[in-house]
Amino acid sequence: MSDSAPIQSVATTLTILETMAQTNGPVGVSELARAVGATKPRIYRHLRTLVDHNYVMQDPVTEKYLLTIKLFHIGQSVAGQIEFLSEARRIMPALRQQVNQTVSVGQIEETGVRILDIIKSRSEIEITSPPGTLFDFHSSAQGKIALAFGPQHLWDQTKDQALRQWTHKTITDIPQLETEIDLIRTQGWAVAPEEALIGINALAAPVFERSGVLAGTISIVGSVQHITPQPAPSLIDAIQAAAHQVSLRLGHTGARLPA
Repeated sequence: MSDSAPIQSVATTLTILETMAQTNGPVGVSELARAVGATKPRIYRHLRTLVDHNYVMQDPVTEKYLLTIKLFHIGQSVAGQIEFLSEARRIMPALRQQVNQTVSVGQIEETGVRILDIIKSRSEIEITSPPGTLFDFHSSAQGKIALAFGPQHLWDQTKDQALRQWTHKTITDIPQLETEIDLIRTQGWAVAPEEALIGINALAAPVFERSGVLAGTISIVGSVQHITPQPAPSLIDAIQAAAHQVSLRLGHTGARLPA
């Protein structure tokens, strides 16, 4: 057996888990085989191993498979080890209380910004993206923060690809997006009114580590009636103050970004 065979086996298992996590409800072997691009016997062998280790369970009636809560507990354990998230959680409740909007924090990945945690608003209308949601760089306030303050290669790879048009307001023109990113870098905050979802806007600000590197984003999410394309000064001040507080907790000594 070649050295690459065990690695490929692990990759298949991880792909199965990721595919199941994105599926709403139990999934069958045939469906997984099509999604993963592997044979049914191979998928079945991986599923049996995952069942034996309590990561997956099988519905005795439908014989389909679904994830167990074990992965959730692992995720919670990992989240508790992320210093940025730990410090952000100390600030999030006060920010939600101040603005009465859903508050979220996100971590920068190679293909977008991943939501790590949220605190929902007290509004009767629930507007939220659950932890684990991955936002594109170009169509989200959090993603634009990453393009403005994150590593240069994130912008380089974004401008060299076709940008997905989520709504009629999604910015897919590179020069227009570049102009906005330059503005965000100057003003210290970003919005994406109805660019990912009609009726929804987010206001985000950057959080920095001790070294000055972007640690992640903190944002508030709500309807475009409450978070307008040009947000109220009170909301901008609130999100920037919260981001600065988290940055200070991470050891960053730089001045707060201008509004």
